[in-house]
Amino acid sequence: MTCSPHLDETDVIVRRVLAEREDLELLRAPDYLDEVPDLAAGPEGKYVQFWPHVHGTDAMFLALLRRKPE
Repeated sequence: MTCSPHLDETDVIVRRVLAEREDLELLRAPDYLDEVPDLAAGPEGKYVQFWPHVHGTDAMFLALLRRKPE
């Protein structure tokens, strides 16, 4: 999670981590915050992006990563 909407600080970092770590998978984060509308962002809507003008918050970004089952 970061308080930035800039792709170099959000999507680029997540993609880099996933490219370097074969043991991780990207979960669909909006599914865990279904009570908040209009959060889905990024590839296949898997990221969460809060916006000041939509959600009344800072521009917060969230990606959920999980270790793949062995």
